Amino acid sequence: MRIVFMGTPAFAVPSLDILIKNGYDVVGVITSTDKMGGRGNKTLLESDVKKYAQSKGLNILQPKNLKSPAFVEELRELKADLQIVVAFRMLPKVVWDMPPIGTFNLHGSLLPKYRGAAPINWAVINGDQETGVSTFFLKHEIDTGNLLFQSKLPIEENETVGEIHDKMMGLGADLVLKTVKSIENNDYEPKSQDESLVSHAPKIFHKTCKIDFNQSTLKIHNFVRGLSPYPAAWTTLDDKKLKLFRTLKEIEAHEHEPGSFHSDNKSFIKIATSDGYINLLELQLQGRKRMKVKDFLNGYSFE
Repeated sequence: MRIVFMGTPAFAVPSLDILIKNGYDVVGVITSTDKMGGRGNKTLLESDVKKYAQSKGLNILQPKNLKSPAFVEELRELKADLQIVVAFRMLPKVVWDMPPIGTFNLHGSLLPKYRGAAPINWAVINGDQETGVSTFFLKHEIDTGNLLFQSKLPIEENETVGEIHDKMMGLGADLVLKTVKSIENNDYEPKSQDESLVSHAPKIFHKTCKIDFNQSTLKIHNFVRGLSPYPAAWTTLDDKKLKLFRTLKEIEAHEHEPGSFHSDNKSFIKIATSDGYINLLELQLQGRKRMKVKDFLNGYSFE
């Protein structure tokens, strides 16, 4: 099969790598355009997928507009039998409907749960004990196409979304390979998604990452780990933004104001919630680096 691969961030690299290592004919790699960034916007920023593709001498396309006639013609000339999408952007019908076999996507949830932009985050925020990856054929409505295969992944009690993300990269790559092999051997039966089980995972914005300490300890703990390390749940301390990256639950009746800080100025900081405390383990105060609580308390003292 002639395969075109579409992806941008580090999450997509293992999926492309496993195809190359298994000898598949990847005739083109579509990724995001380069950007200027870093200090003073003087550094050329290339996607992780582009860097990998360059290292393997693969044919790279970086269209600004996926509907442009020039790009569509360039894509058509690759004569792909199959297209694979891993962490890219929405495709127009003229692109995803082009190959004779179709275009399949790797999604970071057990569809139809968590359709949308942030499936891994919302699974952790909602306290799920299990997540996974799904492959499905694309159609116009986002994340609604017929399912191909799924793999499950347990979520541990204190795992962060960053840790789940890293596990999911390898799991996703294995599923991509399984899906391609099954398509190659015509050994697959796409099945429609059960609409009664649909849930959504909308994009997360910085302003919605502020912690509401009037909620339960469990809910806040899940909120923190579901946003760690990025974009990070936050509150304020001394009128500065305080990001929380790792916490522990402490369920205990008290009469403290939710959101109030409590510390021995040596080894712990905890914040009162509606039914206990959130014990801070790793944090970052605005203008300072991320650090463990004991290190933070070496240079900070609560009254």
